[in-house]
Amino acid sequence: MHFQLQSEYQPTGDQPQAIEKLTNGLEIGEKYQTLLGVTGSGKTFTVANVVNNVQKPTLVLAHNKTLAAQLFMEFKEFFPENAVEYFVSYYDYYQPEAFIASTNTYIEKDLSINEEVEKLRLSATASLLSGRRDVLIVASVSCIYGIGNPTEFNKSLISIEKNQKMSRTTLLHSLVNALYARTLNEFQRGTFRVKGDVVDVYPAYADNAIRIQFFGDEIETIQSFDPVSGNVMANFDQIQIYPANLFVTSKETQQNAIREIQDDMVKQVDFFNEIEKPFEAKQFKDLTKSYYGKIHGAWSFTGIENYSRYFDGRFPGSRPFC
Repeated sequence: MHFQLQSEYQPTGDQPQAIEKLTNGLEIGEKYQTLLGVTGSGKTFTVANVVNNVQKPTLVLAHNKTLAAQLFMEFKEFFPENAVEYFVSYYDYYQPEAFIASTNTYIEKDLSINEEVEKLRLSATASLLSGRRDVLIVASVSCIYGIGNPTEFNKSLISIEKNQKMSRTTLLHSLVNALYARTLNEFQRGTFRVKGDVVDVYPAYADNAIRIQFFGDEIETIQSFDPVSGNVMANFDQIQIYPANLFVTSKETQQNAIREIQDDMVKQVDFFNEIEKPFEAKQFKDLTKSYYGKIHGAWSFTGIENYSRYFDGRFPGSRPFC
């Protein structure tokens, strides 16, 4: 699909010249170009025209969330038929973990995640992995935060199509592996429910839910519907369901990560003992054991990002995936 700019206005004044020069610069491989203009001069509209001319996936960076949100809404109006997405930090509140040596006090990390922003981040990731070329991501500097391993995320992608041979049980297992939770009560994003031969899935990145109807071990119909009213919005021949969380990990990767964490823990404890710091050795061992105990029981918990390198399969000192 191509970018389709929709606006009742046409470029005027210096805008046509700026659009032409910026477009030509991109086509010949210019690395840096600067568009100068006072507030309200139509810089965003000018850039939208350049995006429409170049027809390439686009990343728009803003220095704070407020400006990013403004740009997101403006580009969404210019490209209503295309995948305009929003990717910023999803924390409403964040207190990093800390240790006060003088009082031997450990302060656990505390945070609050904005569910709506998390949905938009997942939607942005899904659009990028969908293979579409008409993707425009508006992001703040928080886009440098790790998003997990794209390979692992893609492994948990669920592709289904009408008349496909698949048992209901197989689909349910795939949903659980993609971090969707089964619910009997409240149907909310990141959950699924089962009623006979019908499986309803509420993607973590979407406003509408998906209904999959089985006839035996064959998918009979695929529909999207409004989770509030139940009204059917569209019918599909095929669809992809992306994981419910950016940090999805297969069981095999999880077990390998736990082994590596245990090995490194033993090395660090031995180091503390060698330099005659038994208290630090015990404290480090107890904390690490509590973490990989949680890893066995849950897919996510406060502090798990401290071990992201193990889950991503990265070498010590390497940067996270962005």
